[in-house]
Amino acid sequence: MNISSIVVQTLPKYLDEVVENLKNCEACDYHMHDDKGRVIITIEGADVSEELGKLKIIEAIPHVIAADMQMAYSEDELDANIKVINESDAVPNLLKNEDVEIDRVTYHGDLKKKDSELQEFAKSLSNPDGVE
Repeated sequence: MNISSIVVQTLPKYLDEVVENLKNCEACDYHMHDDKGRVIITIEGADVSEELGKLKIIEAIPHVIAADMQMAYSEDELDANIKVINESDAVPNLLKNEDVEIDRVTYHGDLKKKDSELQEFAKSLSNPDGVE
């Protein structure tokens, strides 16, 4: 299941009409709008393809200037990341390596980020190896 928030933009003179169409549209859920013509909605889909189909429906509503995804949640991606965390060792590999000189280890608040198994999930941008 995917859920995404969408910001819809229209001209203020068409705001009431666009909001009414969005409220009646089965492709989305209306949440709020402002007087400048910005409308916040959410869409749900089994996958990205279904969400994109719903986004096209919203873009086709009369007087919609733009409809852009702002935030997205993917249940499958979250489940995969939780699995990586749950299957990881409680002691980071860096702390098990007897060949690393301790005075060369750079600590950035979480040595688990130095685990090779967790690097894709929690990358350290400044020093991915943890060693200077």
